Amino acid sequence: MSKETPAKNQLSIEDARSVLIQPYITEKTFNMIEKENKLIFIVREKSTKQLIREAMSVLYDVEVIDINTARTIRGKKAAVRFRDPNGARDLATTLGLV
Repeated sequence: MSKETPAKNQLSIEDARSVLIQPYITEKTFNMIEKENKLIFIVREKSTKQLIREAMSVLYDVEVIDINTARTIRGKKAAVRFRDPNGARDLATTLGLV
């Protein structure tokens, strides 16, 4: 009996959508897209960095280098930096943010 290895991304699309609530765009975050290759997302309060990384991979098929999280008045935010030098700009364009 051979048992299949579980997929690298074990999140379902529905679970991934519940982790990433919405992108957060302000003038400051727009500058982060251009200068730092980062996008900001409002995420579920209980989300971990690993869970956010997996959700990005499942929903947008992108490779993430770094994630910084912070709790704010608006909820928990995650600053996601991409491996591809134009990753933030490409994803922001795909999402219709720019």
